[in-house]
Amino acid sequence: MLRLNEIKLPLNHDENALPQAILQKLGIANTELMSFKVFKRAYDARNKNQILLIYILDVEVQNQQALLDAFAADPHVRETPDMTYQFVAQAPKELTSRPVVIGLGPCGLFAALILAQMGFRPIVLERGKEVRERTKDTFGFWRKKPLNTESNVQFGEGGAGTFSDGKLYSQIKDRKHYGRKVLNEFVAAGAPEEILYVSKPHIGTFKLVNMVEKMRAEIIKLGGEIRFSTRVDKLDIVDNQIKGLCLSNDEYLATEHVILAVGHSARDTFEMLHEIGVYVEAKPFSIGFRIEHEQSMIDQCRFGNNAGNPILGAADYKLVHHCKNGRSVYSFCMCPGGTVVAAASEAGRVVTNGMSQYSRHERNANSAIVVGITPEQDYPDHPLAGIELQRRLEELAFKVGGENYHAPAQLIGDFLKGKSSEQLGEVKPSYTPGVTLTDLAKVVPDYVVAAIREAIPAFDRKIKGFAKTDGLLTGVETRTSSPVCIKRGKDLQSINTKGLYPAGEGAGYAGGIWSAGIDGIKVAEALALDMLAKTQNLVSKDSTAS
Repeated sequence: MLRLNEIKLPLNHDENALPQAILQKLGIANTELMSFKVFKRAYDARNKNQILLIYILDVEVQNQQALLDAFAADPHVRETPDMTYQFVAQAPKELTSRPVVIGLGPCGLFAALILAQMGFRPIVLERGKEVRERTKDTFGFWRKKPLNTESNVQFGEGGAGTFSDGKLYSQIKDRKHYGRKVLNEFVAAGAPEEILYVSKPHIGTFKLVNMVEKMRAEIIKLGGEIRFSTRVDKLDIVDNQIKGLCLSNDEYLATEHVILAVGHSARDTFEMLHEIGVYVEAKPFSIGFRIEHEQSMIDQCRFGNNAGNPILGAADYKLVHHCKNGRSVYSFCMCPGGTVVAAASEAGRVVTNGMSQYSRHERNANSAIVVGITPEQDYPDHPLAGIELQRRLEELAFKVGGENYHAPAQLIGDFLKGKSSEQLGEVKPSYTPGVTLTDLAKVVPDYVVAAIREAIPAFDRKIKGFAKTDGLLTGVETRTSSPVCIKRGKDLQSINTKGLYPAGEGAGYAGGIWSAGIDGIKVAEALALDMLAKTQNLVSKDSTAS
């Protein structure tokens, strides 16, 4: 097939416009066009009164090679690449050892699935509960029940991405098309097929719950084993080689191949790794607040009279501002038609995140507005100093919020003026258990306050109304990414612990569901090849000995 890029049509074009655009682009007759399908559909809303749809199309034609030759100089006409996933290994029947995956978020889920599909029968250890029980605990906390520190937004089957917007896109390079494997597996598990072709696919929490359950069932069907409420408390390392795991139920699990996919909030695991000598270093992350506006305002600003068009859906945004103090402020994890959620995983601390359902029909739009920070400038003393900074800010937010898991909040207008808020305006907070109006300058460093105060008016010049007086800021946002990196080499193993494969967002190698799933596939492949090579070496030695 041929792949045609940059086919642009009006937003409300009729169904005949696509085949006509193909014929016009290739200069062929209708009889020469055999079939086509949409590979990707995006939109260009820079002119909100003349929004364009931009297509990538896979086209079956007569005389394909002749057309490829004719369009050799045109980068928008190429042969469709083969994106079929190819397994790199198959477990031998004589294999008795089993790999272990720690964590069942997106990275661990795909690592376990790929290993199971290759016949390696992985054992998965998840410190939290299965996804439906975890959902009950999480929604219970939002309704003012006690925080379960092992079953919440951060911990449990599905990982932190389960309670998010369910975005399935990233800016990472994906030359081997692992991302297509991720999307195909999600569709097989019940995701809407549109995630295969829309430019910014998302799923939403309720759909993710069902999908995660189906993927778990597939892993088990293929010989995998999943153990919930099982935390890894220590690694057994001998001569820089992992030999086994000490579990929270006092069990010892022997293994020489471990994928560590614990997510960005497994602080006790990071502390344990550093204590036993696994190489860990601090990495940059970002801190700030959640910002809420009425979604209708964002829709109008981005789409004008086209607001509400079902193809466009609820509008999002992506904003960046470089400040006079050298800091950068940017929007992160924007959730159209969503809610701000309580994302604490440790007692006595408050942290926010954003979430949307598939429909994105809630009243408010929300996004993190955060300031980038670095170990060199902001927490230079220790590999785990970023964790301590996160904890300190979350403790401040807990205290200022009233020590009842209410989050501190402030109207945008009051924040810009530097005064405490006393009453809400038109934008009603979506965060539960509740908010406490205050001065958010009390809960973050001065440089964060100064940077965000400079950035919001700049963002208002891009989205009119962004600095609206009664828009709402809620704090604190500290879990934008992992504060540590567990360094790995070209073989994807820890640089000083053989058999340990740090992976996903917690190890510093992904950011979001899609990229975490891709990283899970990568480390599963690397681990499988290593297991296969070692098994073949053992068989060879046994044959020589006999």
